[in-house]
Amino acid sequence: MTYIPHNIDINDYDYPLPSERIARYPLPERDASMLLFFDGKDIEKKGFADLPELLDSKDFLVFNNTKVIHARLRFVKSTGAEIEIFCLEPLLPSDYQLSLSSVNSCVWKVMVGNLRRWKSETLHQTADIDGKRCNIEVRYRNPLNNMAHEVEFAWDNSDITFAQILAHLGELPIPPYLNRKTESADSLTYQTTYSKVLGSVAAPTAGLHFTDRILQRLTSKGIDSTEITLHIGAGTFQPVKTDNIAEHQMHTEVFAVGLSSLELIADNIDSIVAVGTTSVRTLESLYYIGCHIAKNEPSPVFEVSQWEAYENNGCEMSPRKSIETIIEYMRDNKLDFIVAKTQIMIVPGFKFRIVNKLITNFHQPRSTLLLLVSAFVGDDNRRKIYDFALGHNFRFLSYGDSSLLTNNSTQ
Repeated sequence: MTYIPHNIDINDYDYPLPSERIARYPLPERDASMLLFFDGKDIEKKGFADLPELLDSKDFLVFNNTKVIHARLRFVKSTGAEIEIFCLEPLLPSDYQLSLSSVNSCVWKVMVGNLRRWKSETLHQTADIDGKRCNIEVRYRNPLNNMAHEVEFAWDNSDITFAQILAHLGELPIPPYLNRKTESADSLTYQTTYSKVLGSVAAPTAGLHFTDRILQRLTSKGIDSTEITLHIGAGTFQPVKTDNIAEHQMHTEVFAVGLSSLELIADNIDSIVAVGTTSVRTLESLYYIGCHIAKNEPSPVFEVSQWEAYENNGCEMSPRKSIETIIEYMRDNKLDFIVAKTQIMIVPGFKFRIVNKLITNFHQPRSTLLLLVSAFVGDDNRRKIYDFALGHNFRFLSYGDSSLLTNNSTQ
């Protein structure tokens, strides 16, 4: 029987967030931000620079190394009407790296601004990209669900990749709640210092606080780490519009984890610190991927559904065994990386299998990310944490301050 948390009302996850508490710009120094420290019992106000001292030497950090793409493109019709195209995810080819390295053409799932002014006309733009002339065309193909659309990009210079087109013509998308236009500085400050793999339309903002000196101090203390990749979609900003959480449709995201990272995660399974909610989603999804493989089906399912974690699916493996099952599968099939999709929704009632500590920013009211935090620390503690943050001048949301939380849910 499937348990879906019908009794969770999103109105219980609302709180007053004054607009002046939203950090619309980052601090000049990333690691100068404040850090709320919750050890499972007490709450303290610290600085992010204190992080190495607040972590144990046995703790093991997991970072999301995704990199934000310049996903917002603008084209002008022959009539002068401006059409905005916001790239969400690749469709043909569907692999992010293959699509971004495409030459001549590719198909993407997008959102379209001013759609009513764009009918059958092919959009055109000519640009010099890295010293090479390129004519770019965009053709509308089909409507998709959730107000998304399918479009085809085509260009006439095979020496230019789609990644180069985005980098040259696109605009880095910043969160809508910042209520301002993207500025040139955002191209640097809205990326983590360790970002590597292009694909996200939003940054894993918990990682924005890390600097080389913080990372060096962590290493000096003997705190090891590894990286995973989850490409963050626009769905991360999707508000919960239903009162009943069971009626909310969670977005799907793609993640990839290397064999060497999985081996390190297995070796440190009792001391995992997730840097950001995207790392939490990836790590907790891995447990269920291991369950899928353990069923010995001819083609294991590399996808985690929204409510799978709440189902009585007969999977009671230990976290270590689940990760080791994935490792064995990858070795048998000579895979360096495992790529999967997750729609996992983490709400109070969720049983955390992998993550012991969480580094995360302060999230919007009535959001799935706030639900995840409540699941991790417990509802009562989440209220105390957010009341403390509001009462002690912490800055909120993407460019805001951070927190280090210990798993203390009552589940």
